[in-house]
Amino acid sequence: MKLTVLLLIGLALAAPAAAQGAPSLSIRPFVMVTDQSFAAADSFKAAFSKTLFPFFGGGVQVLVHDRFFAEFGASHFRQNGERAYRGGGQAFKLGIPLTATITPVEITGGYRFRLRQLPRVRPYVAAGFGSYGYKETSAFADPGEDVDTRHSGFVLNGGAEFRLHRWIGVAADVQYSHVPGIFGQGGLSQQAGETDLGGVAARFKLVVGR
Repeated sequence: MKLTVLLLIGLALAAPAAAQGAPSLSIRPFVMVTDQSFAAADSFKAAFSKTLFPFFGGGVQVLVHDRFFAEFGASHFRQNGERAYRGGGQAFKLGIPLTATITPVEITGGYRFRLRQLPRVRPYVAAGFGSYGYKETSAFADPGEDVDTRHSGFVLNGGAEFRLHRWIGVAADVQYSHVPGIFGQGGLSQQAGETDLGGVAARFKLVVGR
C-alpha cells in the first residue's frame, strides 16, 4: 500500500502542468452514498430478504495536477434481519432477530482523464486496498455465535466527475470489491458456499474543492 502511494506521488510530480487555472495540489473532502450488491447474495437474501443495500460515508481526496489522485474513504452499513439456515437447497428463517454492520475503510490511487470536448467531465479509474469490519449480533445468540472481525480486501473502480462549479463536483462510479476471510467460516454462508463479503457497488459522491 505504501509503495502504491509513493508511486502515485512520483508519477504526479513528473506529470505535465495541469490545465490553466487548476491548482497543482488540491485537497478535496467528499460525502458518499453507495448501493452495493453483495457477492454473498444467498446469505444476504436469506437474512435480510434482499441483496441490494445502502452504505453512507465520506473521506478526502488528494489531487495532483488535476490528473493523479489518492483517496481515503470510510463508510458504514447497518441492517436488521433474522438468522437463517440452509437445507435442501433452500433457506429458512429462524425468527431470531439479528443486526449486521459493515464498516469499510479504503485507500485507493488513480488517474483522471481529460476530454477536450467535455472540459467539465473527468473520467477516472482507481485501484487500492481496504480494511473491512463485520459485526453480527443477536439478543438470543449462544456463546460464539456473534461475529466481530475485520479482514483486508482489494477494490477497483471507474467512473466520472462532473464539475458543477469551480468548487463543487459530483461523481458517479462503479466499484468492485473482493473481501475473503470473513464469510464462509460457518453458518449460512458456509452452507451456501459463499466466501466473499465484497461485491459490485454504484457510488455517488459530492466533492468540495478544485
